[in-house]
Amino acid sequence: MAEVPASRARSNYAEASEPDRRPRRQVAGGPSASRGWAIFSDPLAVPILGESADAICREVSERPELRALRLFVAVRSRFAEDSLARAVERGVRQAVILGAGLDTFGLRNPHADNGLRVIEVDHPATQAWKRERLDKAKLSVPEALSFASVDFERQALFDGLCGAGFKRELPAFFMWLGVVPYLSRDAVFATLYSISALADVEVVFDYAEPAEAYPAARRAGFEAMAARVAALGEPWLSFFDPAKLRSELAPLGFSEIEDLDPREIAIRYFGELVPPVNTAGPHVIRVRKPAS
Repeated sequence: MAEVPASRARSNYAEASEPDRRPRRQVAGGPSASRGWAIFSDPLAVPILGESADAICREVSERPELRALRLFVAVRSRFAEDSLARAVERGVRQAVILGAGLDTFGLRNPHADNGLRVIEVDHPATQAWKRERLDKAKLSVPEALSFASVDFERQALFDGLCGAGFKRELPAFFMWLGVVPYLSRDAVFATLYSISALADVEVVFDYAEPAEAYPAARRAGFEAMAARVAALGEPWLSFFDPAKLRSELAPLGFSEIEDLDPREIAIRYFGELVPPVNTAGPHVIRVRKPAS
């Protein structure tokens, strides 16, 4: 298997012991599996990874400590793609995947017949690696998928986007998963500020709360995971208080905000489980600035 570029070998802040930017594959062994349905299913995950389905299932069964990660990764993708489906219903025809990694939505694109075009944004080295994976898996790039090379820490987002066919005057949807915690706060808000300049735009991203939001019993584990990630060269750089984040998003014009904390995620997607009492943890959030 091709070596993963160091910039993409990230660990998820929900569970800091698994690469974050692998494609979102169907959760196995979770509560949904026992009910006969999946939280999220990605038929291209196994081919693009270059692994066998048996090997993946074996990894899942042998590493139960990664259950929280698997569930959260599945949920955030399900939430994002459901949100995009609703956006397509109201007429959105361009979607941008920021920090795409091995995300396969642009390859699967169930809305292509409705005219949805997808632009993947990522570092040039990561996109080259992904192209290698696509070639080895014999997966072709659909006509409705384009690539834009952007370094979030050093380049303005639209420098690369417009060159890939993005139309600033049209409504747009942005999917930004597994990236925000690894960016500086300034880089996060610079990106959101750029996006908010569009007339009709929606963004789904995920974020983590700061260590002090966790109860003492969980804080030590959170800090230990943060240290492990930093040792891998990909430290978590930004954390957000949910209430403060809302207050900072509103001035950018994002008047429609849906923020799911761990408790709300448990209720919506794992209904038969007892939801956590303390809600500190990873969030997935949808914000929209509608046309005025």
